[in-house]
Amino acid sequence: MLAPLAISPARVRSMSQLPAATDILIIGAGPTGLALATALRTAGATPLLIDKQAAGANTSRAAVIHARTLEVLEPLGLVPALLAAGLKVPLFTVREGGRVLASVPFDHLATAFPFTLMCPQDVTEAILLDRLTALGGAVVRPAEAVAVWPGPKGVQVDVVRDGAKATVAARWLVGCDGMHSAARDAAGVPFEGATYPEDFILADVRMDWPLSREEVTLFFSPAGFIMVAPLPEDRFRIVATTETAPAQPDAAFVQAMMDARSLGAGACRITETVWSSRFRIHHRVAATPRAGRILLCGDAAHVHSPAGGQGMNTGIQDAVSLADPLLAAVRTGDEAPLDAWAAARHRVAEGVVSITDKMTRVAAVTSPAARHMRNVALTLVGHIPAAREAIARTLAELDNR
Repeated sequence: MLAPLAISPARVRSMSQLPAATDILIIGAGPTGLALATALRTAGATPLLIDKQAAGANTSRAAVIHARTLEVLEPLGLVPALLAAGLKVPLFTVREGGRVLASVPFDHLATAFPFTLMCPQDVTEAILLDRLTALGGAVVRPAEAVAVWPGPKGVQVDVVRDGAKATVAARWLVGCDGMHSAARDAAGVPFEGATYPEDFILADVRMDWPLSREEVTLFFSPAGFIMVAPLPEDRFRIVATTETAPAQPDAAFVQAMMDARSLGAGACRITETVWSSRFRIHHRVAATPRAGRILLCGDAAHVHSPAGGQGMNTGIQDAVSLADPLLAAVRTGDEAPLDAWAAARHRVAEGVVSITDKMTRVAAVTSPAARHMRNVALTLVGHIPAAREAIARTLAELDNR
């Protein structure tokens, strides 16, 4: 349990913007929290959604929306705006240099959305927020949960906003507050796993690129892997691992990685780095997404490699699937659906972390013998239609229905 934050009495004042009590308090207004609040509003509930940041982040970060996520967002009225803002990409290809090892098409999947939708996270968040606002909802920000006190019939949360502190009594608390979740810590839920030793870099660039913008490409190389995905507005997302990287890799750094790991020196020319970042990735799963009256979604419940672009997608699916069981608990007191939700989402999280970990490790092998075996195996798989279909379904998360 968190200890209360010491705040000077002189800085404490009335916080009329926050209610003293609410049925459902959601901490964190990223895509997961916004999706949950929107789903609850659609069903007639009025959750309280808070976020410690003064405004939503304006960087692209997670940029992949998979078919299953579009399926769960469709009943909330979000898909038309997402499709208008994003770029449909129907093909995933694995290459080593100029050699194609396997191509995985999405266009035959049994879904209304047989493609990967590339859409920067800040755009996705803006669309979610617009829909929430249209339903009468809002985000209270900046408002930070500084102490969480679980009880058998609810949760007390101390919230600081503009230097003022108030306590909100919530019947249910949902932590959508990221890897360093205050809700998870307060619930005492272990966050089990480890950290990858390499740095990951993300870069959104403009570049001259000879391959189709209808293809996401994963390149294997002795130096490590690099992934290239098209984005709207003639941009590309580049993801790679490296032993060391600057905090904000510049065009020269990214160009050197592309020359060494993709189609060869001179095959592409980066003309602008729009945004870039370096970060460390963990592979961890919360021991349970439910501890009494505290529930966990998104990065609060699971974090993993960006391989496959599963992170934001799994979090949004956590959130939307939580809405009905949570409302059943609020309206009827029946908590059995919540237990079923927690068990199901824990299985999904473990599966996603396992798959993305395997993808990352397979992509990162460097010994010539291991690389040869991997490439031969992938080439064989790429010639089996059923195998290609299974990979596409896994990446699209359609097996999570």
